[in-house]
Amino acid sequence: MTAPFERLHDGLRLHLRVTPNAATDRIEGIEQRDDGTAVLRVRVSAVPDKGRANAAVIVLLAKTLGVPKSAITLVSGETARLKTVRIAGDPETLVLNLEKLG
Repeated sequence: MTAPFERLHDGLRLHLRVTPNAATDRIEGIEQRDDGTAVLRVRVSAVPDKGRANAAVIVLLAKTLGVPKSAITLVSGETARLKTVRIAGDPETLVLNLEKLG
């Protein structure tokens, strides 16, 4: 099983599949896609309007991983369901926290 993240020297690059307009905000776990890549499935109740869903994703990830919101940056996928975020911090600690979700 491949991981939905790449280690960087000062953090992680995390690949997500986001579903907006969900009943609740939650992280569903790791999903293996047909092309062999892995993503972390995230559902948020926010609507995909004016960045609200992206902001909700950042808040949920920050709370779940124990990092400040300012440590998470949207790298790609601003208007797409498949997104990539960069999370600043100790890579080993972040990986341990992500593995608890999977």
